[in-house]
Amino acid sequence: MPARSFRRNVPAFAGRLVGAAALLQVALHAASIGRYGIFRDELYYLSCASRPAAGYVDQPAFSILFLAAWRAVFGDSAAALMVPPALCGAAVVVLTGLLARRFGGGPAAQGLAALAAAVAPIWVGMTGYYSMNAFDVLLWTLAALLLAALLEREPGPGAERLWLGLGAVLALGLLNKISVLWLGAGIFAGLVLTPARRWLATRGPWLAGALAFLGLLPYLAWNATHGWATLAFMRRAAAEKYVSSSLLTLAKDLLLFFDPLAAPLWIAGIVWLVASRDGRRFRALGVVFLTTLGILLLNRTSKTEYLSASFAPLLAAGGVAFERVLHPGRSTLLAASYAAVLLATGLALAPLAVPLLSPEAYVAYASRLGLGAPTTERNEIGPLPQHFADRFGWPEMAAEVARVARTLPETERAVARAWARNYGEASALERYGRPLGLPRVLCPHNSWWFWSVADVRKNAPLTGPLIVIGGTREDLSTVFRQVEEAARTGHPLAMPYENGRPVWICRDPKEGLEAVLLRDRLFI
Repeated sequence: MPARSFRRNVPAFAGRLVGAAALLQVALHAASIGRYGIFRDELYYLSCASRPAAGYVDQPAFSILFLAAWRAVFGDSAAALMVPPALCGAAVVVLTGLLARRFGGGPAAQGLAALAAAVAPIWVGMTGYYSMNAFDVLLWTLAALLLAALLEREPGPGAERLWLGLGAVLALGLLNKISVLWLGAGIFAGLVLTPARRWLATRGPWLAGALAFLGLLPYLAWNATHGWATLAFMRRAAAEKYVSSSLLTLAKDLLLFFDPLAAPLWIAGIVWLVASRDGRRFRALGVVFLTTLGILLLNRTSKTEYLSASFAPLLAAGGVAFERVLHPGRSTLLAASYAAVLLATGLALAPLAVPLLSPEAYVAYASRLGLGAPTTERNEIGPLPQHFADRFGWPEMAAEVARVARTLPETERAVARAWARNYGEASALERYGRPLGLPRVLCPHNSWWFWSVADVRKNAPLTGPLIVIGGTREDLSTVFRQVEEAARTGHPLAMPYENGRPVWICRDPKEGLEAVLLRDRLFI
């Protein structure tokens, strides 16, 4: 059967407005280049990229393999690392505008939706450093656009190709981040609970689901051969790392994440998708959001930011709702006025998301706004929030550990190892310490645990000294017969738990290091 006639009435694409919004976000990222150092997680991703695999304790492989290829061509400077996520962010802005067009929105709807996406603090922050999250938001938004196109059609050969495209996007999403399972659950619920259930009688959704499952297989295979480490990671993170969230906390986070003054836009988007006659054909997209929200609320220790990937349809639908309720002769003026408000508040909040200000200026600015240094984890916070503080102190830490290593006799230096307690420290030692002649690094944290066990088994017995960051003399003396404090690490802007940490030289282990690693592993 042919596609519905509605598709012939899709408004023209407001390319200039949407493109300007995308360039605005790119400009914010460009303005932040070089202000702070490389983020903790980026250092870890670089270590992962040096060890290509089908998966890692805390993530599937796509973003890591992409990084390995990117680094081979463009290097691993802070500026080079920023380009892929910034491009993902710009693409999300454009796709959000296209979603508003697909929903029937004209220039006002498309422009408002794209601008709200461009200045949303959570998306500006997520696309301001390299991680799987930038790809995740992009793939969720692309999946929403494909689903919107399908919801306008009747079954037919062209529709089946769209379903295969959606399946490919979901497969790539699962190769990148397993929370795409939530998206898959939301799509299925949307098909079952809305008139779109007619599709379940066709091959399209089932082919898409089968194709998506192929994207999960490599990570399942990796976990099956690594003791299901990801499940252990998730259990321990929920119990020990993340702060429990409530509905009130989630609501407060969303207001800040997407700009408090943008709340009327995305709330109107929910209503338009779920309850309006105009949006009924796209109701399945509203169900996708509600399903994701329900999963997040049931899993009380999940981060609110996980919900942000599902927001593009809300912003797009909100733009359409805004355009429809305005008087036709005044829609342009009122939309421009609201856009000016969103632009002003978005730019005012941008320094909270990306490093546009010096640390000193940021602290003063956040104080004037009445904002502290938020965190979703159970860690003490210093003058900077964690997403900024974790960009400081790494080169200095590596330099201090390398200085301690140079004090060792030459015979000991050849067989020494450095021992870090978490993936940030270990990856920083590897990234910044290698040019300084720092010994190879061992660490019991996340994927570093597997790499360290392999190192110890390959080179057993390791009898040389261990240069250990952190810990107490009492604890270390249970493993080593000689424990000597040699230095202290620290940076005034780093996370407090990374400041004032002793650096020990430990000799004469009482047991093999493999046994220590097996006992001390931390999947969190």
